[in-house]
Amino acid sequence: MKTELKAKFIQHILAKKNGDEGFTLIELLVVIIIIGILSAIALPSFLNQANKAKQSEAKTYIGSLNKGQQAYFTEKGSFGALVDLGVGIKSQTVNYQYSSAATAGTGTAAQANSVSSLTGVSSVIRNYGGTVSLISQGASSDATSIAILCETTALNATAIIPTDGQTCAANSTAVGK
Repeated sequence: MKTELKAKFIQHILAKKNGDEGFTLIELLVVIIIIGILSAIALPSFLNQANKAKQSEAKTYIGSLNKGQQAYFTEKGSFGALVDLGVGIKSQTVNYQYSSAATAGTGTAAQANSVSSLTGVSSVIRNYGGTVSLISQGASSDATSIAILCETTALNATAIIPTDGQTCAANSTAVGK
């Protein structure tokens, strides 16, 4: 490069360096508006995640109680109460209280029901009910246990026990199928 061109280039760089630096008010306002829009979209979704985590506890516990009833039936030939199952869960937590009991009946009429009920801490989460029942295998006298887990369709509603052990009752939907 020619020396004259080098000198002009250096002057140009120095002049640019000494110019006004920073953001304009318009640029700052645009950034603030974009952040506001993104937070308005994300905040409700974020707050809902805490309720989903609380409900996940109940789904897990009722599912564990159902599996415990199936194992208990395999070993003892009957369904048991919550204390008999030995699944290692608390009967009451911060959000829910749990119960599990066998209904009267023999053969394929026997059932075990497990339910959650809210402890009053939160009224924006759902309750769960589960049932373990027996179904006969064809013409033989063999029976297989099946489990179903149902979620209430309304918030803060009493858990609904599945009607026939295979389908959820009205105002509840099956979970995990």
